[in-house]
Amino acid sequence: MAVYTEVSFSQAAALLERLQLGRLSALEGCSSGIENTNYFATTDQGDYVLTLFERLNFEQLPFYLRLMKHLAQSGVIVPEPAGDASGNLVHPMQGKPAAVVNRLRGACELQPGPAHCAQVGTALAHMHLAGQSFGMAQAHLRGLAWWNETVPLVLPHADAGQSALLQSELDHQNALARAADWAALPRGPIHADLFRDNVMFETASDGTPRLSGFFDFYFAGVDTLLFDIAVALNDWCVNLPHAQTNAALSNAFLAAYHQVRPLCDEERRLLPDALRAAALRFWISRLWDWHLPRQASMLKPHDPGRFESALRQRIAHPLTMEQLAL
Repeated sequence: MAVYTEVSFSQAAALLERLQLGRLSALEGCSSGIENTNYFATTDQGDYVLTLFERLNFEQLPFYLRLMKHLAQSGVIVPEPAGDASGNLVHPMQGKPAAVVNRLRGACELQPGPAHCAQVGTALAHMHLAGQSFGMAQAHLRGLAWWNETVPLVLPHADAGQSALLQSELDHQNALARAADWAALPRGPIHADLFRDNVMFETASDGTPRLSGFFDFYFAGVDTLLFDIAVALNDWCVNLPHAQTNAALSNAFLAAYHQVRPLCDEERRLLPDALRAAALRFWISRLWDWHLPRQASMLKPHDPGRFESALRQRIAHPLTMEQLAL
C-alpha cells in the first residue's frame, strides 16, 4: 500500500460523500504493500479504505470488485466495495480507477499459531466454494504467462546460481502446466495473495483469536484452487526467515480446509509442485519490485531472498500429504 498518487482531503471527501459514506474527518496514506495507492479514510459513518489502482485498468477492475461483492454477499468475511447511485464500483479519480471498501476490524497476526492457521484454512475453503457461483471470469494475471514474461527481465540482476534455479524451475512449471493431471485440478476464483498481512484477527472475550476477514483481492483471478492453498501455506505455515515447513501449522491449515472442501486425489498428489510454483511466483515478483522499482512515496519493496529460500526448501524438502495427518 504505497502512495504513488497523492489524493487531497477535498478529493477524497467529495468521493465519499457521492458514495453516501458520510463526511470525511481523517485521511491517512498507507505505507504497507507496493502495488496501489491506498488511504485510510474515516467518516462520521465508519472507517474505509480508498484505493487508486496503479497497474489495473478500468476494464480489469470490475472482476475484482464484483468478486469481493459476491463473496461478501455470500457470507465470506471480506471488504465490500461501495457503489454509486448507478451501482458502479469503479470510480474515476485523477484519471485512474479507484474503489472504496469498508475497513476490516482487528489487526494482522504476524506470528500465527495453529488456531490462526486453522481459521485461515476454513475461510479460504469457504471462499473457494462461494467462488464457484461467481459469474465472471478473468485470468490470474500473475500466473504462468507472467512468469515467462518476467523471468528474462530479472535474470540480469541474478547471480549464476539464482539464474540456474529460476530457469530450471520455470521449465519445470511449464512442463507441469502441460500435464493432464494438472489440467484436471479444480479451478475457480482465487485470492492469490493470502499472506499474513492480508488477514485480520480480533481477540474474543475469552482471549482466543477470531478471524475478522481477509482483504486485498487485486491479484485475484481464475486459476487452480491448489495454487491458492500453496500461496497461503508458504506464508502462514513456515518458520521464518528461512521458510522451513512447520508441520503443526501445515496440519492445522490443511485439516481445517479439507473439512470444508475435501481435497481431491490430484490436489493431494500435486501439492509439492504447487508449493514450488507459489514460491517461484513470489520470488519473481519480489526480484522485479526490488531491482526494477517504481517511484512512490512510502514505498517499501520486500526482500526477494525469502522466497528464494522458500523455493529451495520446497525442492529439497517437499511437503507431501503422507507427512500430514489427513
